[in-house]
Amino acid sequence: MWGPMRRTPFEILLVEDNPSDVELVQEALSVWTVPTRLSIVDDGEKALQFVHRRGPYASSPVPELILLDLNLPKKDGLEVLREIKGDGDLAQIPIIVLSTSDRENDVRKAYTLHANCYLTKPLEIDAFIDKVRAIEQFWLNYARLPHALILTA
Repeated sequence: MWGPMRRTPFEILLVEDNPSDVELVQEALSVWTVPTRLSIVDDGEKALQFVHRRGPYASSPVPELILLDLNLPKKDGLEVLREIKGDGDLAQIPIIVLSTSDRENDVRKAYTLHANCYLTKPLEIDAFIDKVRAIEQFWLNYARLPHALILTA
């Protein structure tokens, strides 16, 4: 279902305000064996509009995986994480925190708010790309994810 035989793109929402990091994620996803569709928003308020399919995102796809930065404008990543994981219709979407912060307090808060994984962004470009590529290996080849969500408006 998740491997090369998948017929529909795997829906990923990237919540990231750093254009360089967006480019690195796009580059890493370009070699995934599973077809993906990457949606990108650059602040926490847009992320919540996207997942709730409101305003300009009313017809957006429901993400099957969210890559979430913590340091975001308008609403930070922890607020976004808290709201998504607190919503019964959205809570099962896996959220991977992808942050430059390696502070224990940030890691602890993210897991307390039910992040599914916390990855620290490496400073080296190749290591960053390798980390994003490893997401496919684990989340799409080993982990069992729920079928695509169907939300009512």
